[in-house]
Amino acid sequence: MNNPTMTVTSLNIKIKSLLETTFMHILVEGEVSSVTYHNSGHVYFSIKDKESSIKCVMFRSNASRMKFRLERGQHVVVNGSISVYTPRGEYQLMTVSVEPFGQGALALAYEQLKEKLQQKGYFDAQRKKPQPKYIKKLALVTASKSAGLQDMLKIIDKRWRLLEVFVIDTLVQGDRSATQIAEALAYADTLGCDAIVVGRGGGSKEDLWAFNEEVVADAIFNLNTFVVSAVGHEVDVLISDFVADLRAPTPSASIEMILPDQNEVLYTLSEMENRYSRTIRQVLLNKEQSLIVFAQEFARHSVSSKIAMIEKEFEGLKEEFQRVMDYKLIQFKAQVTPLPQLLRENFEYAFQVKTQSLNALEQKMKLYDPKLKQKEGWAEVISNGKRVALSDIKKDDRFSIMDTTVKLEVVCLNKENIV
Repeated sequence: MNNPTMTVTSLNIKIKSLLETTFMHILVEGEVSSVTYHNSGHVYFSIKDKESSIKCVMFRSNASRMKFRLERGQHVVVNGSISVYTPRGEYQLMTVSVEPFGQGALALAYEQLKEKLQQKGYFDAQRKKPQPKYIKKLALVTASKSAGLQDMLKIIDKRWRLLEVFVIDTLVQGDRSATQIAEALAYADTLGCDAIVVGRGGGSKEDLWAFNEEVVADAIFNLNTFVVSAVGHEVDVLISDFVADLRAPTPSASIEMILPDQNEVLYTLSEMENRYSRTIRQVLLNKEQSLIVFAQEFARHSVSSKIAMIEKEFEGLKEEFQRVMDYKLIQFKAQVTPLPQLLRENFEYAFQVKTQSLNALEQKMKLYDPKLKQKEGWAEVISNGKRVALSDIKKDDRFSIMDTTVKLEVVCLNKENIV
């Protein structure tokens, strides 16, 4: 019995159909033996065990979602389907996702980035900026509607009200949050604040992951302003905590760590006042003659007098600021053109432009109109469907004479050259 023959192509097509329909959505465990990150964003790699290996490819759309970087020697689990390239009879594993064997992708990505940044010196103690002793302007980089922000504002109101606060709203979780946090930090660095607090309240590892992204670490590292990382709870340790100048266990704790307690300050002032009083009483006993002089000096340099002066200056600045803002608002309102008026002006301008263009086209059409260009007494000579000169016409030839309105069929009875 003779087996029917088949071409190489038909064999490869049958193999492709068999493999691709049989090995779909499979999980393959192995060790990464080679890996190449292409400029296109695709990743080409191979995995192996003790006896064999298989080529794998992950296209850019899937590779962009990976949280960690593939490296040789990693023990991984690959999710994908077999694909056959018919012209060469080669097969490979078309990869959808890769997970570290026995370890979460986020945990591996965290360790990889932590080691990378540590080698770059991002965590070095000598590069961290000193904490300012007195903070007059503070920037809070977080979600404007978050509970963490409200907690921080409550602590600020309770501990130290002599503070100018800038709230810079940003996403704190999700795909675009890391980029937004980095941009918000860069903007906060331009405000001339004494300190920046970046963070959010608690959540899952995935919710807090934006603060483990390299773009956020780079942004914190490049800041010129003292920065505090206040993310999650005490047990949550993020990459931002290592890079920042100060790590706070919670957003509320960050405010307590950098701002003084007004009650403690008042208590200190009270102690100072009592000490001054005792000193004055002692001086009164010893030097009664100096009583008036010391009383006047005390009244002139007392804390309450300075506070009253500061409050008066503050009120004056507040009123001046309000006047400037009212003036600016009036200016801005005067500069804003009402939308209907703007639309009407744009429409009228466009209509004028189109009308001028139409008139120009009409003049050009009249200029090139054949009927207007025709000179009286002149016509075209047509022979065999082509325009010819009268000198080309011979005796007894049939031809046509045509202008823009009349066509004559004629016969040459006689030909005479004038010149």
